[in-house]
Amino acid sequence: MKVIIFVLCLFCTLTVLCADGSQGRAYVIPIHGDIEPSMTTHVRRQAGSALKDGAAFLIFDIDTFGGRVDSALQISSFIGSLEGAATIAYIRQGPDGTGVSWSAGALIAMSCSAIYMAPGTSIGAAAPVVQGAEGMQSAGEKSVSAVRSQMAALAEKNGYPVPLALAMVDYDVVLVEIEQDGVVRAVLEAEAVKLEKENPGRVKRGAVISAEGKLLSLTAGEALRYGLSSGTEAAYSGLLQTLGASADMKTLQPTTADKAVALLTSGPLQGLLILIGLAALFMEISTPGFGLPGTAAIICFFTIFGANGMLGNLGSAEILLFLLGVALLVLEIFVLPGFGAAGISGIVLIGVALVLSMQDFVIPEVSWQWDLLYRNVLIVVTGLIAGVVGIVILALFAPKFRLFDRLMLKTAIQGTSGGPPPAASSGDEAVDGDFVPPGLAGQRGTAVTVLRPAGRAEFGGAEYSVEADGVFIPRGTPLVVVRVRGSRITVKAV
Repeated sequence: MKVIIFVLCLFCTLTVLCADGSQGRAYVIPIHGDIEPSMTTHVRRQAGSALKDGAAFLIFDIDTFGGRVDSALQISSFIGSLEGAATIAYIRQGPDGTGVSWSAGALIAMSCSAIYMAPGTSIGAAAPVVQGAEGMQSAGEKSVSAVRSQMAALAEKNGYPVPLALAMVDYDVVLVEIEQDGVVRAVLEAEAVKLEKENPGRVKRGAVISAEGKLLSLTAGEALRYGLSSGTEAAYSGLLQTLGASADMKTLQPTTADKAVALLTSGPLQGLLILIGLAALFMEISTPGFGLPGTAAIICFFTIFGANGMLGNLGSAEILLFLLGVALLVLEIFVLPGFGAAGISGIVLIGVALVLSMQDFVIPEVSWQWDLLYRNVLIVVTGLIAGVVGIVILALFAPKFRLFDRLMLKTAIQGTSGGPPPAASSGDEAVDGDFVPPGLAGQRGTAVTVLRPAGRAEFGGAEYSVEADGVFIPRGTPLVVVRVRGSRITVKAV
């Protein structure tokens, strides 16, 4: 008898231990505020960390009015690909939140294997919108069709009613309630008519859930009634008990790195970095050696590309375009006269590289991608224009600023290490070691080298450093001296 009692006690103890061991730990990943690219990085990093720690439940605490469609699609695709843990969308009510999962939030919730809502919360209104002349407007049919298909696919994959997903995206969907054999469902208008014909007397039509021209949004009670929500839980304690998860729950808040990425990828800061980077780049290539401006330019552009690279938007093409643009700017400043095709092409290539680093596509295909492209182009163009204006201001006024005294040489060199030039005593003017005789203006000669536009020319058997009047002149071309002003001899082709 004692042996039997001992075996029973041992069996009960092992059963309890096994039951406790089967309770997995739950990790909460907040998705609060606007859905931005930095949110994608946050979700990926935190979910990966939780899975490495052996998480059994990944609870996505969703509280958002929406955000960027591309970021929502990336997050929903990532959540749908997770394995090894149950993915739970929880829309909770609290003093620090709004209690809604609308637009992009509804798309993310649909990607989870189960949805739970707190009393007083809502979900829905997932149609993509764009910024128009009169405010936010519905996106084109191509964008609506893409999001509608994705919502339907997610609902089908995770066992949610597909008509609900369609009505959240499409204004043309009419959704009605029916009761068939004691089961209440939400179906499309056309399906309700079909069921009434096929099952006379067994199908009872209820109220219209979503009329034409309206987007569907459901309260917690409605979502539970129509099979979208798996339960209504007011607090995490009840949710964990319903899931069968361990009471030891861990919340993964955004890290300092997540906050830094969100700040560095914001439009205003990236525009400011472009301005500072261009101005510093101009100062660096306009002064000898390598100093503080070059370091500042490297830091600015490295920050832009590095932050966007953390979002997965940076490739080798963007870096090559940027380097080619810088090379064209250097060529324009040091080799070619004036500011023409090379300089403009360099600025355009730098701008294209910056725009492409802010998005994960090259050619837009749907309206929300065009909207994102316009946003990125506006940020980059604003930064480039401000940078060019800053360059002009530096070129015109920097010599007058005492701040730049150490960067600029203001003392004129009067002679060489061997003493003053002989021209000082002969009355002639010295030009880089050449002596300009009086009355050189008007004399004719020949170009000894190619004038680009500066070069060497021969007049009266002597060679001088000359400068063409803004044009290229081949070697051997007959020349005439147009004017001599101080140390500058200007010539033109005869």
